Amino acid sequence: MLNYKIISKIIGSLLWLEATLMFYCLLVAVFNHGHDVMPFIWSILIIVGAGGLFRLFGRKASTSLGRREAYFVVTVTWVLYSAFGTLPFIFDNPSMTFTDAFFETMSGFTTTGASIIDYPEKLPHGILLWRSLTQWIGGLGIVFFTIAVLPSMVGGSVKIFAAESTGPLKSKLQPRLSTSAKWIWTVYLILTVLCAFCYWLCGMSVFDAVNYSMTSTATGGFSTTSGSIAAFKSPAEDYVCIIFCFLSGVNFTLLYMSAAKLKIRQMFRNSEFRFYTLVILFFTALIMLELIARNHYTVEHAFRSSAFQVVSFITTTGLFNDDAAKWPHVTWVILAVCMFLGGCSGSTSGGIKSIRGVMILKVVRNEFKQILHPNAVLPMKIDGFNVPTAKRVTLLAFIGLYLCLALICAFIMIAAGIDNTNAITITLSSLGNVGPTLGLEIGPTMSWSILPEWIKWICSFLMLVGRLELFTVLVLFTPAFWKEN
Repeated sequence: MLNYKIISKIIGSLLWLEATLMFYCLLVAVFNHGHDVMPFIWSILIIVGAGGLFRLFGRKASTSLGRREAYFVVTVTWVLYSAFGTLPFIFDNPSMTFTDAFFETMSGFTTTGASIIDYPEKLPHGILLWRSLTQWIGGLGIVFFTIAVLPSMVGGSVKIFAAESTGPLKSKLQPRLSTSAKWIWTVYLILTVLCAFCYWLCGMSVFDAVNYSMTSTATGGFSTTSGSIAAFKSPAEDYVCIIFCFLSGVNFTLLYMSAAKLKIRQMFRNSEFRFYTLVILFFTALIMLELIARNHYTVEHAFRSSAFQVVSFITTTGLFNDDAAKWPHVTWVILAVCMFLGGCSGSTSGGIKSIRGVMILKVVRNEFKQILHPNAVLPMKIDGFNVPTAKRVTLLAFIGLYLCLALICAFIMIAAGIDNTNAITITLSSLGNVGPTLGLEIGPTMSWSILPEWIKWICSFLMLVGRLELFTVLVLFTPAFWKEN
């Protein structure tokens, strides 16, 4: 049986942390004299009370955490954070349904960026900051953030990290996980501050610069206006967004090793980084040529728009500076491939991750060699590390499960009357935590508010499954997980 007391103790601590985050939004609401002051006060009181009840139930819990408890607590934490995160939205706008509020919050914490709010500029400052903050905290992981700030909260942090971290190959900076978490969050914070400063230099207000920096470095995509970055009509801001979204799509451990320890060459020797960079350059060139030839863009405009959209889609950010729905349909295919691929493992981006793309290419290469040399033993090495057979099997299982989920959910949406293009890209966008979609009913610049409520629940589930990389969530639905032994 699961150790519910230790699970309850952890959830209680995490809920108090969520209340603390909301308190900062309350201060912004008070400073701006917004009508969201009371919604935040009530939300904080409810969350603190709920956290207290969880802590009370787990007051005599042991400090040991098993593998099953780790998977359970990570999944439940993301669901509860999203459920309690709906409170400010519902209290501020009683006409908003719980489905819409949950969709918005889950989209925030998973850094998907899909929104059901048509005009975010009408929201008060506190609510806007809460939307951005959900993405910033969810960028590297709710529990991972907690390990950094509360390293002694509970034993078994390594198991929790394994359940929440992204990518098939894990790397550590320091022997202690809490120390590694602090260094990675330091890199993340520095990137966010630099991004906000650059946005401010380019003409954004302080409030907009802070919000867009959080959603850019979290590769989330929530905006303070319905026009996203395009509303500012500033090429300088476009380039700032491209640079920081690109950096946020790089493995943060690699960023730390390359920048903090002045080992820049190490970054370019990394096979995943090279793959990620070459894919962006190649796809940007293809779309750029299409825009020049068919949409008659100038060279600079074509380069900026194509680079922005490719980086936004491959890092699963979802911000936009142009309406890709008006582009040639061949560019939609390229952007859909970007949705599927995603950025690097250990970054804030979604998708299957570029490292899996590298592994697939090496598996295919080895298969061709095996045909010519049936008795050869062919190792698969990535950056000098020999990938064991178990990891290769997991890779194939992951890709197979990812495609099956995408096909099943796309089929359900098509059966519900959603057009084919939208159904496929909505599924890929939700599962890859991308945000925008491609199609006529819901374009890349539109909200998802017109979707039926039950489709929004499917999308919310896909967001959670995609953010926790399938197995962490889906293992809870297997009979073996609940067996005593």
